[in-house]
Amino acid sequence: MILVTGATGNIGRALLDELRAGGAGPLRGLTRDAASAAFPDGVAAVEGSLADTASLKPALTGVRSLFLVSRLGSDAEILDAARQAGVEHVVLVSSITVETHPHLGPAAENLAVERHLQDSGMAWTVLRPTQFASNSLMWAATIRAHGTVRAPFADTGLPTIHPADIASVARAALTGPGHHGQEYALTGPELVTARQQAEAIAAALGREVPFAETSRQEAHAGMAAVFGSEAADAVLDVMGGDVNDGIQRVRGTVEEVTGSPARPFRQWAAENAAAFR
Repeated sequence: MILVTGATGNIGRALLDELRAGGAGPLRGLTRDAASAAFPDGVAAVEGSLADTASLKPALTGVRSLFLVSRLGSDAEILDAARQAGVEHVVLVSSITVETHPHLGPAAENLAVERHLQDSGMAWTVLRPTQFASNSLMWAATIRAHGTVRAPFADTGLPTIHPADIASVARAALTGPGHHGQEYALTGPELVTARQQAEAIAAALGREVPFAETSRQEAHAGMAAVFGSEAADAVLDVMGGDVNDGIQRVRGTVEEVTGSPARPFRQWAAENAAAFR
């Protein structure tokens, strides 16, 4: 039995589709609302929340492999509950910043989760993706209103990754041999700037998407109101304020693990154009 947490999210939904298509066997998807989950046929919807570890006990019963996105609940408690339930293997989504920006608070938190898993006695595989292509959904309301997309570091490129590629690597790790004890840094196939992301969305929509670069200070003010000042600074450092060769390096891990090349941002934009219309 495989349990996919975050099953209605950008990675989890794609992962369930891949596992089901590949005949992976009994599957469960964790969701807060089983009635509206709309999982693929053959996937059992189980209710629970990563923010409420006690609610996970029924979902973990009989599970042998767990897919977990970090920092959506008390990861130490979740991993302890998984071990106590008899889970044998955990595929954990962490962050590439563990390698590239270990001094940042969120990266240190992710590293602590990785270490807790590695010390748990369960088999483990750690995925460390870079910036998600789906982060550009934060622009969706502005683009739908024909407004101007505003972003800092407009011409700083990052090897943005399609969430489905994270799912493909997770599927391989959950179902194939040779992935226990591996740490996989995952990126897209090329550097993509914020300006180029807006252009790709415009191409997918068949119309202009106005774009304007903002200052770090302006971006920080808006982000701090949502995430807090320290977290906003960390995100802005990774976006462009403190980039380095590690965060900008294109890696071939997706193709090495799955046999298929990583998907470019323009493909993600075309597949998700409806969200911006």
